[in-house]
Amino acid sequence: MRRVLVLVFPVLLCWSPGEAQEGRVTLVSRAPFPKVAEAMKQAVAAKKMVLVCHANAQAGAAARGVAIKGNQVFMVFRNDLAVRLIAADPRAAYEAPIRIYLYENPDGTATVTYVRPSTLLAPYNHPDVRAVGTELDPILKGIVDQALAAG
Repeated sequence: MRRVLVLVFPVLLCWSPGEAQEGRVTLVSRAPFPKVAEAMKQAVAAKKMVLVCHANAQAGAAARGVAIKGNQVFMVFRNDLAVRLIAADPRAAYEAPIRIYLYENPDGTATVTYVRPSTLLAPYNHPDVRAVGTELDPILKGIVDQALAAG
């Protein structure tokens, strides 16, 4: 009887921040985290978007008596855009609202990251869905740029 030795090499898949998700934008502020967080809310309103949900992990932890660095997610969208997505392809509404993630750096400044809406909506093979993504790209960029300019 002949035996065959099979060697299996495990493959470890991982990525570093330099290999983040396609379409991800990550920027670092010079301003302190609390200023950027407040400016983010103002920027969302200024760009005529709606803050659908604001998840504040720092406040949640503080309510339990735990102190963590600033960590917030701003979920933004607009109803007219949602209606357009649903009319074009209801599955695309899964991507709404768009998340903007803000976290505090060790030096007290803030990092903000989000995935371009055009990237999120690209897999949906409908021109109207893709048009919404393309329309949202400069709006999200404007929100982030305005928030990071706080200081």
